[in-house]
Order: sequence, then C-alpha cells, then structure tokens
Amino acid sequence: MNRLLWVLGLLIIAAAVAGIGLGESVFQAGQWQAAFANPTSGPAEVLWQVRAPRVATALMVGAALGLAGAVMQGLLRNPLADPGVLGVSAVAALGAALAIVAGAGAFPGAVETTALVGAGLAGGLLILFSARVRSPEALILFGVALSSFAGAATALIFNLSPSPIATAEVMSWLLGSVQNRSWIDVAWVTPAVVMSAVLAAMAAPGLRMLSLGEETARTSGLPMARLRLLALLAAALATGAAVAVAGVIGFVGLAAPHLVRTLVRGDPGRVLLPSALAGGLMLVVADLLARMTPTDQELKLGVFTALVGAPLFALIAWRAAREWRL
Repeated sequence: MNRLLWVLGLLIIAAAVAGIGLGESVFQAGQWQAAFANPTSGPAEVLWQVRAPRVATALMVGAALGLAGAVMQGLLRNPLADPGVLGVSAVAALGAALAIVAGAGAFPGAVETTALVGAGLAGGLLILFSARVRSPEALILFGVALSSFAGAATALIFNLSPSPIATAEVMSWLLGSVQNRSWIDVAWVTPAVVMSAVLAAMAAPGLRMLSLGEETARTSGLPMARLRLLALLAAALATGAAVAVAGVIGFVGLAAPHLVRTLVRGDPGRVLLPSALAGGLMLVVADLLARMTPTDQELKLGVFTALVGAPLFALIAWRAAREWRL
C-alpha cells in the first residue's frame, strides 16, 4: 500500500512538471531563466499563472472524481458505478446551465455555486431515498431516473434558450475543461476534496463490510445507516465540486478505482486514497495530451476522456459479464 502511494505520488509530480513545462509556447533557455528569476516576466506569467493552476485544477478535479468513483463502487457493490450513476453530475450540470443562461456567469463564483447547490440537492434527494429504501439496486434506479430528468431539463434549456451565445457557453461548459482556470478555482475545489476524503475515510468500515454482503453488513454491529450516509455525502460533495469547477468529465471516476483495486486486493476501504491519486494523475496526463494534440482548436477535456474512457468502459463491462457467467 505505501509503495503504491509513493509510486502514484512520484508519477503525479512527474506529470505535473511536464504539464507546467510543456505547452503551445516552447521556451528558450533565457525564457526559462526569466520565468524563475523574474515573477513579473511573460514566461513567469505563463508558467505560474496559466499552466500551474491548470495542472493543479486537473489534479484536484481528477482526485475528486477518482475518490467519488471508489466510494460509489463500494457503496453499490457494482464495478461499473461512477460519480454520474446517481445523477449528482447531471443535476450539478443543470444548475450551472441555468446560471449561465440566466446571465449569472458574469458574476465570479455564480456558476460554481449553482452547480454545488445542484449537487447538494441531488445528494439530499438520494439521502432521503436511501433512508427509506436500503437496496443498492433501487438506489441505482432512482439515480438513473434523477440523471435522466436532469439531462432532459438541460436539453430543454438548449431548446428554449433565447441567446445562441448562452447556448454555446452552456455547451462549452458541459463538455468539461480546465482551460483558463486560476488559483481561485484551485481554492474552490481543494477544501471540498479534503472534506470528501475525510467523510470517505469515516465511511470506509461500512464499505468494507458491504463487500461481504448485505446480510453480513446488517449483522456486523456497525451503524450502517450512518456509514451509508457518510459515503453518499462524500461522493456527492466530491462530484459536485468537480463539476462546479471543470464541467462534466466522464470515465475518470469509473477507471481510476479499477487501475489500483487489484494492488490493494480489492479492499473497498484501502482503495479510496489510491483511487483519488490515480484519478488526479489520469486527469493531469489527459489534459496534457489534450493540449499537445495537434488540432486547430484545443480538445475539450471531457471529450478527450470520453474518447479514451469509452473503450475502457466496454472492456470492464466485458470482464464483469464473464465473471457473472462464471
């Protein structure tokens, strides 16, 4: 476990250095010297006010999605679960879309706040539902219904939007990106990720017990209702913060836990921190590749992760189907 964390940490450092050092502008030796010697120089602005906060935002958003994915897969006992399966991402995106169409995007933090409010609303509905119905299958179905409703409402916004400019802004935001993010965005998402990690760590015994079966968990003596609540809060908060800062980015929460699960022997409690680190690493690398891909217009991060993640999702589903047949 410690070796895995060290390896992931070193890979994150390497990816962050590459993300800050590489870009459309190629620096010469004198520009590198100016970037470190003169904080007000142009190269310093590019490195520390453009690339560095972008890398930091990608790291924190990826960590949030990886953590949320690990929590959801443990809570639902489903290897195909991800942060969007319960509709939190969709409702958060709906809140942001409403804010953009209403013209609130001109006010700093308005879009992020409405997205967090949407995620909180979705989390509250899920908590109320889970208090009455304990079945994970029923919770998944409720989440799918919530996600479908939010998706339809977002489509209705596109249909009724009076301004093509606002429609384009909503579409751009929904595609997901960490482009043009600042240290303020890093300050937005970091406390939410830390708080989510604390809640997830508190819920870890319950996730571990659920892996042994619902009946075993019920007779374990643990406060399973409270632990489920903590797990839902952790996943909703992490997902909402990620969507609020970077828009909708798929497949990271699905893939990150699978990359590290076998290395922690499938323990749902021990997979949480490695999944967060793996998610952060994945998104930093994905953003760097999206930036470096030779296209006329920079690829949106959500589009890039979907193109790479969809085949991975199919592979996971195929392996899961084989296990079910066995």
